[in-house]
Amino acid sequence: MINIDELGSRIILSLADGKLLITESTLFGLILAVILAAVGIWLGSGLKTVPKGKQIVAETIVGWIYKYTRENMGEENEHFAPYIGTIFAFIVCGSSLGLLGLRPITADLNVTFALSGLTFILIQANSIRKLGVRGRLREMCDPYPFMFPLKILEDVTLPISLSLRLFGNILGGVIVVDLWMSLMEFLSSLLTDVPFLRAITVLPLNGFFDMFEPAIQTYIFTMLTMVFLTTAMEGVSSRVSKNDN
Repeated sequence: MINIDELGSRIILSLADGKLLITESTLFGLILAVILAAVGIWLGSGLKTVPKGKQIVAETIVGWIYKYTRENMGEENEHFAPYIGTIFAFIVCGSSLGLLGLRPITADLNVTFALSGLTFILIQANSIRKLGVRGRLREMCDPYPFMFPLKILEDVTLPISLSLRLFGNILGGVIVVDLWMSLMEFLSSLLTDVPFLRAITVLPLNGFFDMFEPAIQTYIFTMLTMVFLTTAMEGVSSRVSKNDN
């Protein structure tokens, strides 16, 4: 039987008499961030006028990220491409750690809430920067003043829904794979001491939950980020003018 207590992120290190805990999600997240930063620096070093080798790969990736951002946020907002590309790479890699036999960091609610929290701060800060404080308040009261508390509730639930959606889907995949492997281990034990069914039949599940599902959830997270960010910066007057045209 699967042990529910083992589904949580394991504690790697305990500091300050147990007040500061370093979990595997924290450790893997830091390692992943360092690796992604190192790869980015390496791809961006030694650039030349005529691209070749790794520069072609770098320009292809950067070009796709900027195109992806422009198509969903418009040319005037393509400066958000570095952030979109960063969270895209971090989430898809962090959610695919199961391919290496590791626990995906996005199966930890602390990680997904931190990511959605960054998106929430980005949305609020840029909305105020673009509309101003008065414009943001006017947006919160659209179309009637009594909508203000409802708009606050909507904003507060945004990071919660983003984090729970990503966390739930990735954790669900971890649970399904663990249950299936436990079942295959049991069926194998009826025939031999070698859990051969566990090694063979889990491959399709790994392909779906460690490759396809992370890509889908990353796409959804980044797409919702771009949609909510663009909507928050547009404001009431901008949307009204677009509808009138």
